[in-house]
Amino acid sequence: MAFTLQVGATAPSFSLPATNGQTYSLEDFSDAPVLVVFFTCNHCPFVLGSNDVTRATALKFAEHGVRFVGINANSQVTHPHDSFEHMVEEMENKHFPWVYLHDESQDVARAYGALRTPHFYVFDAERKLIYTGRGVDNPREIDKMTVNDLDRALTEHLAGKPVSTPLTNPIGCNVKWDGQDAHWMPEEACDLV
Repeated sequence: MAFTLQVGATAPSFSLPATNGQTYSLEDFSDAPVLVVFFTCNHCPFVLGSNDVTRATALKFAEHGVRFVGINANSQVTHPHDSFEHMVEEMENKHFPWVYLHDESQDVARAYGALRTPHFYVFDAERKLIYTGRGVDNPREIDKMTVNDLDRALTEHLAGKPVSTPLTNPIGCNVKWDGQDAHWMPEEACDLV
């Protein structure tokens, strides 16, 4: 069985604390025609490099009712800057247009099969996975970006078209799994394509 959620699969449920003091579940976003769940963190240079593009994409599609949910599952033992306290600081400083959830147990990251930060999952109104992988082709150096796969997937789906490239390899730092070396990845978590 593949480590990462397969295209066509149903979104795994979750109930996680957010930086705003609330707890959110998958059902809290049931009104959204499209839901983007992405695994992110506070320190990764690929996340930091592409946050502004992710922000712009979230704002662009907000008028279509698309909601974004960021989840940090990184172990603070492996990387202390990924603690919940630092997540709160990040949101206070950056005011991202998404809820920022903490997956301390890493159970949600395992359920989705998160590989890297950032790693995006796009779900339709029935919460079936229609796209997973990278946001853009050069998240660390946005000035060298040539493709915004996330924007394309959302544009195609909202236009009633099938997503032309529903699967790409996420580009970024690997998820920091608790009790493992900082560069460890599950054996079955190979490239998606």
